[in-house]
Amino acid sequence: MSNEGLLILGLLTPLLAAFGSYCFRNNVNVRDSFGVLGGVITFLISLKIFNGLQADEQYVINLFTLFDGVDFLFNITPLGSIFSLVASSLWILASIYTVGYMRGAGEKNQTRFVFFYSIAIHAALAIAWSGNLLMLFIFYEILTFSTFPLVGHKQNAESQAAGRIYLSILVGTSLVLFLPAIFWIWLETGNLNFTSGGILDGNFPTEHLIFLIAMLVFGIGKAAIMPIHRWLPAAMVAPTPVSALLHAVAVVKAGVFSFLMIVVYIIGPDYLLQSQASNWLVWLSSFTILAASIIAISKDDLKARLAYSTISQLSYIILGAALATTFALKGASFHIITHAIGKITLFFCAGAIYVTAHVKKISELGGLGFKTPLIFFAYTLGALSIIGVPPLIGSWSKLFLIIGSLEADFLFVAILLGISSLLNIYYLLQPVFIAFNKKNIKNINITKAPLTVWPPVITGVGCLFLFFFSNYFLNIINGVVA
Repeated sequence: MSNEGLLILGLLTPLLAAFGSYCFRNNVNVRDSFGVLGGVITFLISLKIFNGLQADEQYVINLFTLFDGVDFLFNITPLGSIFSLVASSLWILASIYTVGYMRGAGEKNQTRFVFFYSIAIHAALAIAWSGNLLMLFIFYEILTFSTFPLVGHKQNAESQAAGRIYLSILVGTSLVLFLPAIFWIWLETGNLNFTSGGILDGNFPTEHLIFLIAMLVFGIGKAAIMPIHRWLPAAMVAPTPVSALLHAVAVVKAGVFSFLMIVVYIIGPDYLLQSQASNWLVWLSSFTILAASIIAISKDDLKARLAYSTISQLSYIILGAALATTFALKGASFHIITHAIGKITLFFCAGAIYVTAHVKKISELGGLGFKTPLIFFAYTLGALSIIGVPPLIGSWSKLFLIIGSLEADFLFVAILLGISSLLNIYYLLQPVFIAFNKKNIKNINITKAPLTVWPPVITGVGCLFLFFFSNYFLNIINGVVA
């Protein structure tokens, strides 16, 4: 198959999975198999593309011209291949986990759930493989609208309110700030194509760059930088598979990925460093890292604590992009991978705890570790990876970010990252200590739900396993920052 055909098949597979699940809605086993099969096919395609890019192959499709200087273009970049590989690989396990969770929790409207879940994966892949900024924006919006029914899945008053917050913030920021910023770039440059080294240097007034960056980082609401973060904890009313999709597979990753793409392929790292227009964003992202961690400590609901952890961890990527040095960008790119696999492990575990023990609050976990050791084994691995403890894969991205901050002469950022890791230790490992406290053992009936237990075990072990194969990813990440 040609490279163009492979790209098209990769984009179509999640759509076919969505419509296949709907057509076989009366046969639940066949319906649910479409997500797993779609994930496997999409992953194999993404893996082929990932390896192909390292061999200098090109994956480009220009379907038609939208208007002057802007085409309906797919053109896979090294950074895009990383995002698509992460999203597609985790989709496989998320699909298996979803079956166990939705059936174990007795959730209604499962067909609608599976349908929109697949559409969201399609949008995420299209974002990853977009060839220009307008294409990215179009599928960014499709991702928002396809995940809206998932956030409000339970259709009660709480979930409907969360859905309204979710939609109003994400659509509002993108239409008021993100889209005008794109239009501004096109007016100044006549071009929106993702180009190595960027397109703004010599084409955009340096004195206005600080305002453009502000419009972009606040306009891309999915990046959840403070104060544009309220939608993320609000969305935790959704079923846990949605939380995994939001935090690890697609939504928030689409946000930080979009901003990182803009820095690398639109603004240009050299131009950003020279202008120093993002220095203020270094401070704001640092504040978000610290503030979200402190709020996380105060949360007794496990998913709410993990939500604020995500807000903090996303700002690691924004921070790396704002610093714009070689190691900082390497750390930001690598953190897309490390946070995805670590955080999906934690959310999988939170859902498994709910399905097997019907417990949501950290204070109620007493003694549960002895009854569900596999769940907490996986949780511990995911938590240690996010903390940045070697030999787990999350340690690499934090190391690169610390080096990048010193490279940019931001000593306080390196210190802040150390403080953040200490806070991570407290609020991520506290549930484990409570769960293995014999003094607080409670009489909890355990429901067997293996499909919710084994996916987090696989991703948790993956956090350990991938540490030793980090060069596989670093080879293409080096192409991003070159």
